[in-house]
Amino acid sequence: MRRTCRTTRSRFLPRWAAGAAALVWILTLASAPSHGAQSGPAAGSARSRPAAATTYTNPVSTGAVDTFPDPAVIRGKDGLWYAYGTQNPVMQSKGEDGERMVPILRSADMVTWEYAGEVFTPANKPAWHQGSRLWAPDVRYAAGLYHLYYSVPGRNTVGLVTSATPTGPWTDRGAVLPSPSGCPAGNIDQAQFTDTDGTPYLYWGSYDTICVARMNADLTRTEGEVTQVARGRRVEGGFVVRRDDFYYLFYSDAGCCDGAYSGYQVKVGRSTSPTGPFTDDEGTDLMALTSKAGVVAGANGNRWIGPGHNSLQTDLAGQDWLVYHGIPAEAPDLAPASNGTLKLTRRPMLVDRLDWIDGWPVVRAGTGPSDGPTAAPVTSPVAGGTFNDTGLKGWRTEGASGWSAATDPDARGYATRTPAGSGSGTSTSYLLAGGRAPAALRAEADLRVTSADGAAGLTFAHRDPGNRIVAWLDRARGALVTDVRVGGRSRGEQVTALPSAFSWDTWNNVSVELRGTRLTAEVSGDRLRDPVAVQSRDLPAAAVREGAVGAAARGAGAAADNVGAAALYRPVTERVATAGPGPLLPGHSDEFDGATVPGTDAGSPWQWVRGPAAGVKVSGGGFSWPTQDAELYLGDNTASVLLRDAPKGDYTVETKLRFAPDRAAQQAGLVLYENDDRWFKLVHSVLPLTNGNSALLDVSEFGKEGERPTTTPPTAVANAPMFGGPTADTLWLRMAYHRDTAHGEHEVRASTSRDGVHWSAGGVWTLPVRGELRIGLVSHNRSGTTAEFDYVRTYAAP
Repeated sequence: MRRTCRTTRSRFLPRWAAGAAALVWILTLASAPSHGAQSGPAAGSARSRPAAATTYTNPVSTGAVDTFPDPAVIRGKDGLWYAYGTQNPVMQSKGEDGERMVPILRSADMVTWEYAGEVFTPANKPAWHQGSRLWAPDVRYAAGLYHLYYSVPGRNTVGLVTSATPTGPWTDRGAVLPSPSGCPAGNIDQAQFTDTDGTPYLYWGSYDTICVARMNADLTRTEGEVTQVARGRRVEGGFVVRRDDFYYLFYSDAGCCDGAYSGYQVKVGRSTSPTGPFTDDEGTDLMALTSKAGVVAGANGNRWIGPGHNSLQTDLAGQDWLVYHGIPAEAPDLAPASNGTLKLTRRPMLVDRLDWIDGWPVVRAGTGPSDGPTAAPVTSPVAGGTFNDTGLKGWRTEGASGWSAATDPDARGYATRTPAGSGSGTSTSYLLAGGRAPAALRAEADLRVTSADGAAGLTFAHRDPGNRIVAWLDRARGALVTDVRVGGRSRGEQVTALPSAFSWDTWNNVSVELRGTRLTAEVSGDRLRDPVAVQSRDLPAAAVREGAVGAAARGAGAAADNVGAAALYRPVTERVATAGPGPLLPGHSDEFDGATVPGTDAGSPWQWVRGPAAGVKVSGGGFSWPTQDAELYLGDNTASVLLRDAPKGDYTVETKLRFAPDRAAQQAGLVLYENDDRWFKLVHSVLPLTNGNSALLDVSEFGKEGERPTTTPPTAVANAPMFGGPTADTLWLRMAYHRDTAHGEHEVRASTSRDGVHWSAGGVWTLPVRGELRIGLVSHNRSGTTAEFDYVRTYAAP
């Protein structure tokens, strides 16, 4: 097994793609004017912290903790980022045997983290947990409080604590779900989401259904109808964001926590409603009884295995980042903890760029998790700052006066305007940062308005003070209002109503993006792509110029924090192409157009293991094989396998399979086989849906069997499989093989197709090279149906 880190180099990207994609991204950022670099010191910058990283290497939790599963991240009102993880033995390397209960990390740049405590300790853990371990936190900011939702698997429910700061102290709010919850699944892996009309929702579920229900106004309980929105084998970890006109449900499927045999991956579906129906990028309903496409992040053949259970963050340039965990191939398991009672998989925190291409999110243009130096998030503004250490030093006032520095435990430093003197209460005042914001920018600020007739705004202005754009939180009108002025003349206001329950007295984030002459403004509590107001408008070209960024106030009771601007990110618009097969290799292919069963005559290139199987025949240009009541699993190796030699070097093997199984466990497909305990297998199989009322799930199942590297002696184990794209009665299967000579590994990527033209690419499994693999077919596990193989075609590497 791999013992050292390595850069992404899998052929399946193709071989050059991952490194090239990262390099192109770094060069793009380097050539982008002002992107992530300051022309001078940012006014009001955070306390003497070093410059933000320009590159980073996963895992980002290294140095802070040993493992950090199921990470959720939020930017606090102090301008720092906070991450929360599942209860785990995070300090083994420091000699600890026990676990930290929902550990907390803190960072100034999203990639360099320090330990910041834990939500629960044995002294403050609520009695109602009854000794349960605590999993999968989700964090939100609403109405002045951080809401930390977490799973209590021992009670089969979700808990909630709240705090005025990201690190506590926390107040127990009890269980969020009723009992029963109304969802036919494990009541874990929750995520809160608030829609643009102010309606709050909670998503939750695991093994094998994700559900959603509305929440009450204070976000402490679900209420009303429960809707199932996704189901599939081990579907869990739902996380919803809104982008443009769609709601995107991120989730993970397959096995999360089986060391080097974890088939976890992040997938996504989208809908025009927060309650669905959600469909994947091939149009398959996430409630359909089949496996799904829409892979966002899967194993790509580098060191990261089982990437999954994500949240999402947006940097100051507007670029989204997937936050998730992965399993390092060189050290996939933790040492036994808690006096040997816990044997857990190591799952540190990863961060990678999330690209939106043709309306669908995917990590790094489709190249998957990174494990080499990668361009870092933009976390320092080119103008603006947090007011934390220097107060208003470096800021200047335009218009009416009245700005002063203030502090509170959450925001630390911030700016507030309390006008004094006759006639100043309704006048407009601007507090502008030093430095110059670019024309193509993302600007944002945390704002609050405590007076009924006041307004707080985010503004940017040209050198000519008559040219100004302001995005107002206007309390008197109950709305987000954008006001554009050119040459001192208004070009019109645009008004977007805010929800009636909008919390004006607490912090809300306002962001504005200017791309070309298009302005997009959003209002949210926590920057988690759950805006309660979105507004877009076209601007006159004269309004789009470099200028100053700052806060605006009208009337009394306006406050601003974390005011800044950065050069707007440059979106990646095309996926990195995946290499297809090369020329056909006739000597390693078979069209099954003869009359003899393969492997039954002396001249056949095929050979049987435990065969020939009963009932096999060749007719009409196809090979038919009834499924067997037999297995190819650990010590139960009773199934027949039909094999032939593979070509030298890299290759792709493909078959067209007609298969309509009707009972659980029936399966048929391709195998790359070394022996009964070392193989890769891609099949159409049938699995029961957990808590599915006897429902059966058709899946494209990609698995492996081999020795677990962390057992002594190495012991053969079966896979926690990956699940590929949707199935059909006629399904094309491909396995692309690459011999990684540098690391001594077999690498295999699976793909499926329902028409033989459009392919759904899956993840990559690896095994250390011990012997040669042979190409084969299987049809087994349970009798009762027949697999019809139209051909086996082998192609050279492209």
